[in-house]
Amino acid sequence: MRESNSSIARRLPPLGALRAFEAAARHQSFRMAAEELSVTATAVSHQIRQLERLLGVTLFERQVRKVTLTAEGRLLFPALRESFDLMAAAVAPLLRPKRRRMLTVSATPAFVARLLVPRLAAFQSSHPELDLRLHASTQPVDFAAQQIDAAIRYGKGPYRDLRNEPLLHTRFAPMCSPALKLRTTRDLARHPLLHFQWQPSFREPPDWMAWQRAAGLRTLDAARGVTFSDETHAIDAAIAGQGVALLNTALVADELARGTLVQPFGPQLDGLDYQLVYPQAAEHDPALAALRDWLFNLS
Repeated sequence: MRESNSSIARRLPPLGALRAFEAAARHQSFRMAAEELSVTATAVSHQIRQLERLLGVTLFERQVRKVTLTAEGRLLFPALRESFDLMAAAVAPLLRPKRRRMLTVSATPAFVARLLVPRLAAFQSSHPELDLRLHASTQPVDFAAQQIDAAIRYGKGPYRDLRNEPLLHTRFAPMCSPALKLRTTRDLARHPLLHFQWQPSFREPPDWMAWQRAAGLRTLDAARGVTFSDETHAIDAAIAGQGVALLNTALVADELARGTLVQPFGPQLDGLDYQLVYPQAAEHDPALAALRDWLFNLS
């Protein structure tokens, strides 16, 4: 029975000697072969003499500052040149730098600053093959045109032709620096109220007017104080002791835990959910799955 090719042991001279011969034959020079292989010319000459002894033939005619192939050398060279070219072509794709995946996430500025940025190191440690790009905006995005993989938005949408999943429920409560020493709702009269602008699409936002109604405080001037265009700035002002802000408890959970912010009293107002939104076609994308796992464990 004929033996299969896979079981035949290849009888070959040392690969280093064959490589030295192929380089010297191609350059017609031991010195140039040595430069290519990062060895000395003496080492190349030694490997070729070893190959000649193993094969029992002379491969080069050695002259002063010149070497030329013998008939046996000319017979061996084309096959070795083709073999090394094939090996180089097979290895080349594996030597190229792996293209890393860029994952772009759009979220509201406050969500980016308060929840994503402090936790970036954990994501990069768990997924070193992914590069995360954060896009901070409250505006709707064009996923294809802006090359955005997923978005985190506050509220119900509508999110036409997109997948959306409730990510994080929100509640809003009065927050301030402990340095203000608020104890009861009567203390609000002594400090500025901090506001931030809600998008016009929210008809009944959880703002100071809504909180006043829920608390039953008819004498509170809920419109006074300082208004910020960005929710993050209202949070920073509250931490700095500049007044009392009605803040999203999810966004300031770290500050509450550290005691840089306190919730002196209630009530809390129910907000809407943050939604994770992404194209339907990306539902089974492994990179998006890694992002989803990370986001759903933020709280």
